[in-house]
Amino acid sequence: MKIAMIGTGYVGLVSGVCFSDCGFSVCCLDIDEEKIADLKQGKVPIYEPGLDEILKRNKEAGRLSFTTEPMAAIKDADAVFMAVGTPSRPGGGEADLSFLFAAVRSITPHLEDGVVVVTKSTVVVSTNQRIYDIISDLRPELKFSVASNPEFLREGAAIKDFMEPDRVVIGVHDEQGEALLRQLYAPLNLPDERFVVTSLENAELIKYASNAFLAMKVTFINEVANLCEMVGGDVLEVSRAIGLDNRIGRKFLNAGPGMGGSCFPKDTRAYAATGVKYRAPQRLIETVIQVNETRKINMADRILDVFEKPINKTAAILGIAFKPDTDDVREAPSLTIIPRLIENGMKVRAYDPEAMEVGKTVLDDVSWCESAVEAARGADILVVLTEWGEFAAIDMSEVASAMAGDIIFDTRNILPAEKVSGAGLKLMRVGAA
Repeated sequence: MKIAMIGTGYVGLVSGVCFSDCGFSVCCLDIDEEKIADLKQGKVPIYEPGLDEILKRNKEAGRLSFTTEPMAAIKDADAVFMAVGTPSRPGGGEADLSFLFAAVRSITPHLEDGVVVVTKSTVVVSTNQRIYDIISDLRPELKFSVASNPEFLREGAAIKDFMEPDRVVIGVHDEQGEALLRQLYAPLNLPDERFVVTSLENAELIKYASNAFLAMKVTFINEVANLCEMVGGDVLEVSRAIGLDNRIGRKFLNAGPGMGGSCFPKDTRAYAATGVKYRAPQRLIETVIQVNETRKINMADRILDVFEKPINKTAAILGIAFKPDTDDVREAPSLTIIPRLIENGMKVRAYDPEAMEVGKTVLDDVSWCESAVEAARGADILVVLTEWGEFAAIDMSEVASAMAGDIIFDTRNILPAEKVSGAGLKLMRVGAA
């Protein structure tokens, strides 16, 4: 079995590496020559725990290769996975499928009879049918199948999510596509109830509906946190109690500064736009999008409101990535909060264990630091934006000695209150009066 993986972004690279670790021959294709050159040298362009070791192991074993040449990747391939980005279009939020369709057209001349073209990209309903139509129009003689196999990988835990998935979803329109995908996932030894075989349209909807629901949980608990602050409640106790209800579950009930990343913001916009397109508006998700963007601004305003005059005050920001164990800053709360602080005259010192190099490309007028304590030096307020483990374990006495002020704003509720107060600092939390 040979797999061609089209696109070496987050999804394509993780999926390609993991499939090779299952014993399959995988060739990853990308038009970015510099990225492919780095991957050939074993240099991984993203931070994902464990990915570099698995890549190196399978590359040395001869199961994993990288190329910029479509023919080299696709020749003799049994399955061609499309893992091309589908970003939001400016304005309405619809998914931009132009890169995906361009990639489909570029590979079609090299496809061979019997191949299954599998969409790994997150796509709106009817996309797989359009892919089928494009290939059929360009190669009417070709015998092929199209399938949908949406990904459910969490950044920072992507390898575990691939190897031990909650479920594998495949949308198919014929037995050939189903048989091949069952064979590809056979090494995971999944029980039948965790292998979902459905239509192309259902598979497309499952991905978006899943992310929309999780985004709604995040937004819900943030709204609960707001209420807790007004009435003297504590969102940590409230979320723990409601999460113990097995109908609700504990996951995604952590209040914070708003959701970010490559999936939830983009996918909720596309899901809402699809509802409008097909005259079935998704009102809950439309509200989730609005509330989430407002929350990021509100977090910045809470920092500004600490000071009578914020001009020339210094904020130490801990965490640039949208979540820990990744260097991904796409739509992270930091990208809204930091510029708003600077626009209002504040100075910003920042530290993140992995995301600073990426952060430097998208954030201006920030003083970048080599540690959390260095960031705290001379700061009037310290703000935790990402729940990195090292921040929870920070020596608060060192922080207190370094700071000019005494305010700690923990937007992730990870700092032990007694350690903060014991160091003579004042703790502000999300969801507590």
